[in-house]
Amino acid sequence: MQQAIDYAIKNSYNNKIAENDIKAAIKRKWETTTIGLPQIDAKVDYINNLKQQFPGIDFNQDGIVDFGAKQSVTGTATLRQLLFDGSYLVGLQAAKTYLKISEQAKEKTGLATREAIINAYGNILVSEKLIEILQKNSNILEKNFKDAKKINENGLNEEEDVEQLEITLGNIQNSLRNAIRLKEIAYQMLNLSLGNPINTKLILTDNLDSLIMPSTALALLSKTFNLDTHIDFKIAENDRESKRLLMRLEQSKGLPSLSAFMNYSYIANSDDFSFFDSSQKWIPTSVFGVSLNIPIFSSLGRSAKTAQARIELESADIRLEEVKQKLNLQTASAKSEYQLSIENYEYAMKNMKLAERIEKKQQIKFFEGISSSFDLSQAQNQLYTQQNNYVQSMLAVITKKAALENALNIPLK
Repeated sequence: MQQAIDYAIKNSYNNKIAENDIKAAIKRKWETTTIGLPQIDAKVDYINNLKQQFPGIDFNQDGIVDFGAKQSVTGTATLRQLLFDGSYLVGLQAAKTYLKISEQAKEKTGLATREAIINAYGNILVSEKLIEILQKNSNILEKNFKDAKKINENGLNEEEDVEQLEITLGNIQNSLRNAIRLKEIAYQMLNLSLGNPINTKLILTDNLDSLIMPSTALALLSKTFNLDTHIDFKIAENDRESKRLLMRLEQSKGLPSLSAFMNYSYIANSDDFSFFDSSQKWIPTSVFGVSLNIPIFSSLGRSAKTAQARIELESADIRLEEVKQKLNLQTASAKSEYQLSIENYEYAMKNMKLAERIEKKQQIKFFEGISSSFDLSQAQNQLYTQQNNYVQSMLAVITKKAALENALNIPLK
């Protein structure tokens, strides 16, 4: 099972998506960082003056004279640098928080994957255990049915006794066929959790008996719950932090922003398209400037957005407190359910052994002619019920332990 968990942490669909989310968050952080770094743009403009106008010189019949070169090309390179912008500083913090949230989501996905693998693996083991029990019961019943039939042919029992055994045998064989089908589906579910094609061939090396012993150790019940390190609490804290930064962002939009720019251009004019000729003259120009943007009045629009962000922050505080209470309750409930599952397992094992002894006694009495087929059928059905309860109780111990490990935020091995 541990190998399956380790494999799923690397290969399951959800974990691969979580890994991609972290990669995207890293790129998003860098994207935000580059806003405050130098930005360089270049462009080329070509102009063809189809009609040139300049009043007062060499008027033509329309009172207009052609003026200047007919064509021009301008090549410009511009350097821009952000000097101060409050929203940029907040954006940097928000990008870091977003990355942290993505990393925590990956951790939570890993914990959820562990629990999913344990449940899927356990379901296969239950199916195999039930098939083993049902096959054994079917073999015993088939022998009983044949023996009872021979006895009936010799006139030493009633036909009803044979028919009763035949009904019980038919029910067991039907349950066996159903268990075999469920086993196939259980394997497909495990493959899906592992991130494999669903029909991948798997060989499970653990069995219920090997897993149940370490799962019934009560040391986990005494483990202290640490709220501050729980992944769900940390995610809620980061959600609260993102809402705080959103409020800061809206507040920062009322601050001035300052940026500087410098561009360098070459301009060429010609009546003909001779811009690729070596004789073409190019005139250089350069400009340096600083731009200060001062928000003055937004008709209270910025104030309304800030108020909305503040309300969202208050809601995040409420959700954070709710998460605290839920996690404490979840842990207490998980401990209770785990302890109950161990008690049920011990109770089911005791009942199954009792049912086995009762069924054996009824078999002896039936074939000695001192017990009816109805009494034997009751004992057999009681045994089958207790066997099923026993197997299901084993699975419950394993899955409840996994749920408690998640509630306690036990890290992955």
